[in-house]
Amino acid sequence: MSDGSGLAISLFSELLTADQLLRARLNKVLPNRMEISHFSVLNHLGRGGERTPAQIARAFHVTRGAMTNTLGKLELAGYVHIRPDWDDARRKLVSISPAGKAARDAALAAITPLITEMVSELGDEKVRAALPVLRELRVKLEED
Repeated sequence: MSDGSGLAISLFSELLTADQLLRARLNKVLPNRMEISHFSVLNHLGRGGERTPAQIARAFHVTRGAMTNTLGKLELAGYVHIRPDWDDARRKLVSISPAGKAARDAALAAITPLITEMVSELGDEKVRAALPVLRELRVKLEED
């Protein structure tokens, strides 16, 4: 194995392990048995207007089926409203409900101390230095 491939494997191993550990910690503090995927969708919808399920699926790089499942759970919880698109009956539009906004705010309040503490322990300088590399890696992965 060349040094380059060993470096690549080490990088991806660290990223995958960090992702698993972060998800586990976030799941412990998210309120009302909320899942990270639920919070992520609520956060996405909370920053903008209505979206189609396909647009949301594309934003999260998941299949429409996976997004339909997540949206169904959010609708059952009363966190989103799903309605027909009056201009195109084949599509649906999703928006965050007042209960969804409250759940999103509660989730943000629960995870912010955890994230802030981790960044503080690492140090702002290290985090600022890592962000461009992680962002560039994400962009490269999105190109596929």
